[in-house]
Amino acid sequence: MITRPYRSVLYIPASNARAMEKARTLSADAIIFDLEDAVTPAEKLPARDLLARALLADYGGRTRIVRINGLDTEWGEGDARAFAGAADAVLVPKVGRAADLDRVAALVPGAPLWAMMETPAGMLNAAAIAAHPRLQGMVMGTNDLLKDLGARTRPDRQPLMAGLGLCLLAARAHGRVIVDGVYNAFQDTAGLRAECEQGRDMGFDGKSLIHPAQLEAANEIFAPDADELDLARRQIAAFEQARAEGRGVAVLDGRIVENLHVETARARLKLAEAIAARAG
Repeated sequence: MITRPYRSVLYIPASNARAMEKARTLSADAIIFDLEDAVTPAEKLPARDLLARALLADYGGRTRIVRINGLDTEWGEGDARAFAGAADAVLVPKVGRAADLDRVAALVPGAPLWAMMETPAGMLNAAAIAAHPRLQGMVMGTNDLLKDLGARTRPDRQPLMAGLGLCLLAARAHGRVIVDGVYNAFQDTAGLRAECEQGRDMGFDGKSLIHPAQLEAANEIFAPDADELDLARRQIAAFEQARAEGRGVAVLDGRIVENLHVETARARLKLAEAIAARAG
């Protein structure tokens, strides 16, 4: 069961000491400390040492995730070993099959794993990847997926829908966290909000972000609002009253309320509680 909010998952380059320090004060639910794409080859080893020191600091309730380099690089194995117990999870790039997680799992005994879902093979093997016993979460890598598909960027993200849907189904089938891909135009607030709303409505837990300016929109949109929480409480109350009267369904505001609606309502209330605890 997901017990923490993941509305906003912010990428921070592990080579940027100032950004890692600032991240301790930001409203991100989770931070991905990136040793992979955001770090040049010349900076890989210094960034590893810099991140090891940064993670000694207190990041409050923020989930600390380290994206390592792939094991097919000269840095991947060292990254994995360095952060097995120093972070809350290790994020494995370009996971194409469950065996890719096996290799990292052997290097980081006991550490939760996350998977970057960013290749056509990863989309086709999403169910097996999500079923991996060490997997905790999945992050969509939509930029890489667009590149590999040879697709074009569209506001409706239609070329990505098949992959997004497969990964969502897999994550939900196995109770994993799943975070939507980044929105590249970080100064386009309207576009970001539209994509966050699309991801929320599809079922994602949150959005991966590339700039602190995107945090406010993601945190707002992926949290239940006051109207949703009010409806959730009233649905639960109406259903419990119906059950007390010997009925299996209730009617609220002219709509049927069944057990499945109550499960959704309870989940929204639990998310609100987790968000409040995170803020506290």
